Amino acid sequence: MTSSSWKYVAAFTLAAAATVQCFVSPVTRTASRVPVMPVCMADAVADPIAAGAISGDNIRNIGVIAHVDHGKTTLVDALIRQSNVFRDAAQADEAGERVMDSEDQERERGITILAKNLAVMRDGIKINIMDTPGHADFGGEVERVLNMCDGVLLVVDSVEGPKPQTRFVLDKALRRGMKVVVVVNKIDRPAARPDYVVDKVFDLMMELGASDEQIDFTTVFASGLQGISGMNPDELTEDMKPLFDAIVSAIDPPKVESTESKDLQCLVSNIDYDQFKGKMGIARITNGSVKANQPVALARPGKDKKTGRLTSLFVFDNLGKKEVEMASAGEIIQFSGLDNVEIGDTLVTNEGGVEPAEPLPPIAVEQPTVRMTLGVNKSPLAGREGKFLTSRMIRDRLFKELDRNVALRVEETDSADKYAVSGRGQLHLTVLIETMRREGFELEVGPPVVIYRTNEETGKVEEPFEMVEVRVPEEYSGSVIDLFNTRNGELQDMGLDDGGESMSVIKYLIPTRGMLGLRSSLLTATRGTAIIDAVFDSYREKIPGDIQSRDKGSLLAFEDGTITSFGLENAQDRGKLFVKAGDETYKNMIVGIHQRPGDLAVNVCKTKQLTNMRSATKGITVGITAPIDMSLDACVEYIATDEILEVTPTKFRMAKNPDMLGK
Repeated sequence: MTSSSWKYVAAFTLAAAATVQCFVSPVTRTASRVPVMPVCMADAVADPIAAGAISGDNIRNIGVIAHVDHGKTTLVDALIRQSNVFRDAAQADEAGERVMDSEDQERERGITILAKNLAVMRDGIKINIMDTPGHADFGGEVERVLNMCDGVLLVVDSVEGPKPQTRFVLDKALRRGMKVVVVVNKIDRPAARPDYVVDKVFDLMMELGASDEQIDFTTVFASGLQGISGMNPDELTEDMKPLFDAIVSAIDPPKVESTESKDLQCLVSNIDYDQFKGKMGIARITNGSVKANQPVALARPGKDKKTGRLTSLFVFDNLGKKEVEMASAGEIIQFSGLDNVEIGDTLVTNEGGVEPAEPLPPIAVEQPTVRMTLGVNKSPLAGREGKFLTSRMIRDRLFKELDRNVALRVEETDSADKYAVSGRGQLHLTVLIETMRREGFELEVGPPVVIYRTNEETGKVEEPFEMVEVRVPEEYSGSVIDLFNTRNGELQDMGLDDGGESMSVIKYLIPTRGMLGLRSSLLTATRGTAIIDAVFDSYREKIPGDIQSRDKGSLLAFEDGTITSFGLENAQDRGKLFVKAGDETYKNMIVGIHQRPGDLAVNVCKTKQLTNMRSATKGITVGITAPIDMSLDACVEYIATDEILEVTPTKFRMAKNPDMLGK
């Protein structure tokens, strides 16, 4: 046999072995949190998703939107568990509840902070699901994710009905012409009133100017916790099949003009990081198709193109992602190879001899309304705990955050060691500060201030206003109204809740600077019973004068040293304390709340005089009241314009701003 014949036999044997390997290794295509490489070409052809051959008609891209705490993530959990994502019950139990809330802060706070993608297969239809935050401060995540969707699931609580954030997110979806599937969640609650909720959703859509097609929405009644759903609140099935069917029938497949490679248009809506592949873009293919290793360019209107080559291409598969050879219009992809990718870029082809398509309009995001300063910690106790202390480290971390946090703004200030960070609200910024604290940063944080702007037409200065809704027991409604009135709030509506729980519903339009620090005062005045929902309303003419943030002063440390029990005995008569015996302190550090207006210096480091004379009061002991445990959010709400917050990996310390002493 000739040498060429031997080569042919060897090649044939290797190909056959590869085919056998593909046949006996189906586990390579199971759902996984890590990217799965195709074993061989035969595997890629056998799997329609891995080959990128899934038709646009068999794809549904949906976003899940709702007011905070109306059960979005729990509902998505039910969809995951009934889509054979988990291998068995043991794996499902290991994943736990609220699988999509994977960040530590999300689980601790009980809210969704970052939007996340997943994909499930149902009867041959691939459903890409985007779980979004429900809090108004993270509205930038919602706006970004809606660019990848063709329709939305509007989740509404079966008792509360539409709330302020429901209006905000629904307005964004309707403006994009999206169809809506209304999910009346928590239908198993004893006080559920589904007919009332559906009527309120209909009224809200009319107010927002929905089209006739959008108003003719499909309604599904469900309980994400129980995993049941139905088209009628009295006839629920024991699974989520009615909801899956409603998604497939009511939400249109992606509108595709072309699937040719030269017409590639792919708007980047999110950024992810991989320790092996680097910076990765997440995008939805609007037109055309893309292949792995294809030469591409990142384009923006009016800017130079950034060229490169896709080193890897993924589509979402269950809770993870799967590497594919190609993907077509309608699919949501994740790609690597372009380290300079940014949110808002459009991926277009860069193949030789081909005229690329025009870039898509970048993502439009609402402007920030609140600003805080973050800088180097310069307190006498600085540098004892943190790993990242210098201004360069803080600067690099803040500008890195801009890569994926589209609603955030970071600016240089007159001081070389301070940076102005602007966001959509106080919570938006405190989540960033808490993340940096856990990473090992030490920071000096200034008080939150609102961002003013000048109206180009009238020339007048305007400030942001918020629409606030408070649900509170009737006996506390007077206290709530007093607090809003002292902060220049304007009463919009007031009445009893229709739920029959003797709760008052009070709606106010109030300047954002009046809302700073108001939440803790409301909770104190109502003994923790107030339910507060606020959402940005608009910019209006600035109200002249200052708004009083708090009516009591602070207790300040008289000197540097270690706090003693003897010092606390005398200090606790002057107000409520934040510190305990054994804590380190320094001069002008805030150690408590004064019981009267104005600040008062107290000597909490005072020690008992030691003599050889027996004291007449030796047998008399004074109990020390437990200190108030201040969280990061509580500290940010408390500090006034002449105070600062020191943030370290284990402690929060408030103090008078040294730069403003005597002013």
